[in-house]
Amino acid sequence: MDLLCPWESATYFVYSSNIPTLFFYSHAPAILVALLAGFLVFYKSKKSKIGITLLFVTILFSLWSIFDLFIWATNRPDVVLFYWSLQILFEPLVYLLCFYMAYLFIKHSDLAFKWKLWSVLLYSPVIIFLPTAYNLVGIDAGWCNALEGFIAQYYTYMVEAVFILAIITLTSLEYRKVSARARKKEIAIFGLGVVLFLIAFSSGNVIGSFTENWNLAQVGLIGMPIFIGFLAYLIVRFHTFNIKLIATQALVWGLVILIASQFSFIRNPVNILLNAFTLVAAIIFGFLLINSVKKEIKQKEQLAKLNVDLEESIKQRESLVHLVTHKVKGSFTRTKFIFAGLLDGTFGAVSPEVKKVAEQGMEFDNGGLETVDLVLNVANLEKGLIRYDMQPVNFREILEKTLEEKKGPIEVKGLKLETEIKDGNYKVMGDAVWLKEVVNNLLENSTKYTRQGTITVELSDDSGKVLLAIKDTGIGITSEDEKNLFTEGGRGKESVKLNVDSTGYGLYSVKLIVEAHQGRVWEHSGGIGKGSQFFVELPAVS
Repeated sequence: MDLLCPWESATYFVYSSNIPTLFFYSHAPAILVALLAGFLVFYKSKKSKIGITLLFVTILFSLWSIFDLFIWATNRPDVVLFYWSLQILFEPLVYLLCFYMAYLFIKHSDLAFKWKLWSVLLYSPVIIFLPTAYNLVGIDAGWCNALEGFIAQYYTYMVEAVFILAIITLTSLEYRKVSARARKKEIAIFGLGVVLFLIAFSSGNVIGSFTENWNLAQVGLIGMPIFIGFLAYLIVRFHTFNIKLIATQALVWGLVILIASQFSFIRNPVNILLNAFTLVAAIIFGFLLINSVKKEIKQKEQLAKLNVDLEESIKQRESLVHLVTHKVKGSFTRTKFIFAGLLDGTFGAVSPEVKKVAEQGMEFDNGGLETVDLVLNVANLEKGLIRYDMQPVNFREILEKTLEEKKGPIEVKGLKLETEIKDGNYKVMGDAVWLKEVVNNLLENSTKYTRQGTITVELSDDSGKVLLAIKDTGIGITSEDEKNLFTEGGRGKESVKLNVDSTGYGLYSVKLIVEAHQGRVWEHSGGIGKGSQFFVELPAVS
């Protein structure tokens, strides 16, 4: 061909005086890092759809970048037109595949066929008009720049903008939808990384197409290392694609090697100094990152093992609790039937002494059955198996009904019961049966642990909150015992002395029930011998 651009022919396709050394710095690292990440994820994700899609994105991006070097190095207009056309063919396809990859990653499902079809239709004009003047009109032989038509200069950028907006919309919608904080962060980081990569890629090409300043356009290639950086963070932080330490080492030291390779063709002293500074910074950062990842992975693996062991222990404990409680409950039920038969004459007439023993046996059996039911209830509350019948209920009515039932046992023990119920709105959203269990439990506790004196029950409406306070003049609670008061099996030393049958499950069940009703429970005591105060706060409804 006689017509050539005004510089020498390219050596090894990519070396000529027309290519500034900055181009190798912008192209080579981006290409190698992209391919390294693409093949690594493809291999480690066991050739999943997202791994395959990322591999195609990195290959297309790398080919686009290599073609760009060919275009700059060659002095043949026909070669420029050929590779320029391939760039226009590949570029919007990168955006299409990035949208598909983002959908796979964010939704954990494949894109519906109709959306695949719409994406292909949107891209199809680029293929149809590729060999026409609508794509490339000609070439400026003085600079070997292609003259772009409507498809190359406008339509491809419109397609790219559509896919970028689609990724932003998809990321925003799914971010709002999911509730897990880790997953939300994972979606946000991946979406941001993809969008920054595509915007950087677009910005460089838009600058070149509309200003003819293709030197400045090379800044767009930094988008791929940025995206790989976000991908590396996801790999480290969330174990995305199940790649752990080896992936981090490959990404970090691969980048270091790429930066070091720039010394082979950089000649400008300023660029050499800049590259040296970048290399040192990359080595230091890489060393610190890999060490921190090693530590984090080790800690997470240990934590995962502990979690597995803990889950297994919990399952075994639950099975044992249910087995023991059901067996014990069955025994209590059978002996209760015997004592009941002695009392009602089923087994014939009995002496007063035997009747008294039978009454005590019945009392013990009832206490045992209550304890078994309490333990079973706590186990079911913990696992979320209890289904609350949540509806507007009058908490004042629940309290008054419970007080009426408990008034007799309190007075029989010689204690005084005082109540103070102020006017107000006591309607709450809750399950009347379980809220009654809360009040019943707290009143029983005060009765058991108060030898003499008064039990005071107060109910008030405070700024949209229903506040129940139950105060007693009982044995009190030490600061040490307060720490375990609302925990599973948490029993105070003084309470055990007074009630050897204490299980520590009563207040724990109260806490679980109140929290399930969006409320809170707490206590206060001045210490041993100074009584106790228990408070329950529930949100009122209009």
